[in-house]
Amino acid sequence: MVLRCSSLDCGVCGKCRGCLNIYGWELMICLGFLGAAWAYGLESYMGSCVSLSHCAYKHGEQTGMYNCSNQALSPIPFLPPLSMDKGLFEGLIVPNVQEDEGLIVPKVQEEEIDLKSKVWQESKNIWRVALPGIIARVGSFGTIVVTQSFIGHISPLDLAAYALVQSIIVRFVNGILLGMSSATETLCGQAFGAGQYHMMGIYLQRSWIVDLITLTILLPVFIFGRQFFLLLGQEESIAISGGYISLWFIPYVYNFVFSLTIQMYLQAQIKNKLIAWISAFQFILHVPLSWLLVTYFSLGVPGAMSALIISSWFLVIGEFIYIFGGWCPQSWKGFSKAAFLDIIPLVKLSLSSGFMVCLELWYTAVLVLVAGYMENAEVAIAAFSICLNINSWELMMCLGFLGAACVRVANELGKGNANAVRFSIKVLVATSLVIGAIFSTLCFLFHKELAHFFTDDKEVADTISDLSVLLGVSVFLNSVYPVLSGVAVGAGLQGTVAIVNLVCYYLIGIPVGIFFGYVVGLQVKGIWIGMIFGIACQSITMCILAWRTDWDVQVLKASERLKRFYLKSGEETSRSSNDA
Repeated sequence: MVLRCSSLDCGVCGKCRGCLNIYGWELMICLGFLGAAWAYGLESYMGSCVSLSHCAYKHGEQTGMYNCSNQALSPIPFLPPLSMDKGLFEGLIVPNVQEDEGLIVPKVQEEEIDLKSKVWQESKNIWRVALPGIIARVGSFGTIVVTQSFIGHISPLDLAAYALVQSIIVRFVNGILLGMSSATETLCGQAFGAGQYHMMGIYLQRSWIVDLITLTILLPVFIFGRQFFLLLGQEESIAISGGYISLWFIPYVYNFVFSLTIQMYLQAQIKNKLIAWISAFQFILHVPLSWLLVTYFSLGVPGAMSALIISSWFLVIGEFIYIFGGWCPQSWKGFSKAAFLDIIPLVKLSLSSGFMVCLELWYTAVLVLVAGYMENAEVAIAAFSICLNINSWELMMCLGFLGAACVRVANELGKGNANAVRFSIKVLVATSLVIGAIFSTLCFLFHKELAHFFTDDKEVADTISDLSVLLGVSVFLNSVYPVLSGVAVGAGLQGTVAIVNLVCYYLIGIPVGIFFGYVVGLQVKGIWIGMIFGIACQSITMCILAWRTDWDVQVLKASERLKRFYLKSGEETSRSSNDA
């Protein structure tokens, strides 16, 4: 009786290449061969380093596989002894080792090499999204800070009024629009990961419709700015000046409708380098333009606000040229009637997104409002808002990582890769923490010099210097929660984060700030301590949320969400009235 085994799996973990013909009971010896290799060879082989070219396994293979083959099979006259040359074991994969130029390298080193390469690759993916986003946000918000700096050198009253409008009304509106636009970030990111490119342009148009209607409804807070501030109990002189400045912000805030949504649309496709370049040029243009209108022509507040409006719309026009000019051929198929379909589900997702971001941005607005009720409100508002804008400027960098977190998480969820999501979160948080530590240290070292960039008033400058230590702590905390918020946005968990923000900011941060500010008597410093408490609580809660989230379940939810919003390309074309 002849049994033929075309391929013998003599694996310690892999396969031996070649063919062995086994006659009759020699099959039993082969089983013994395998048993001896595993029983005697494997344990003593662990960690040994031997040359594969001669297959001279010093410990395990000599005691197990080599002895078995030569002693057990050699006595059989009609079967030649097995050769122990490299050819028999070529391609053999042994647990805990790998072949590297003739050496057996421990798998621990292999895993370290793999980990380094994975971290490097993930870091490149993150920075491809984060760096343009950071430049765009720092440049765009930098125009706000530069305008505040020029107005601060006009008069302390105008500085306080500008700070009140920008910190309360503009932040209020920006929070709503940014939050509602984050639904675009979620849907475009997941659609890109799933390869549904044609839907991205539809999502963008839907977000324009929703945001335009929303902003138009909110216009009365700008038109009746003076009455709004008087109703909140602010000093009459600040309220009158604030009402005048709020009217100048109307053309400015309309750029949010397009700039925010287009940035998220391009970011989801890793095409946001354009935004970075335009934003950098926008900032470079804004500084001399502000100097020209405010200092050279002495136009005061109108000159400063005109420069802000011109530079902000410069960014939007550049984005329009890029999209309509054909540089997004897969995702932009022209204006379509399909953009008016399924608006209600988008509004629901936008509302949960808007609630999440609004609670976060309005928190600082409430703190500025609280500062306005203190003694010497003009100094308190000016100092607090300047520190807040410095903090927010650094926060723009971390928001770049928020965008990267959203894109990376959304893309990987769209692909169905839960493990990649977990790994990306770890790399994102670690990178952002390092950057936060660097800028926090700079705040500690240059705390006296910061104030003089924004004001000539000595009292305001001294108050800013006193807040510098707390500012450094806030800057460091900024490096955690934006990233984890971006993770939540990418996964579509905006509603959960909204609840976290509500509890941490409004039920913990504001009461603590009022206690230290009014009861203990620390004034502005007490309010800032409350803000730190709120951010710290939020950061800890978001870490726990990210750790306990079942990302395999989120993969399934992302798939269901994409199916619900999906519109086939043919159907979209048939519903389109005019493809441009």
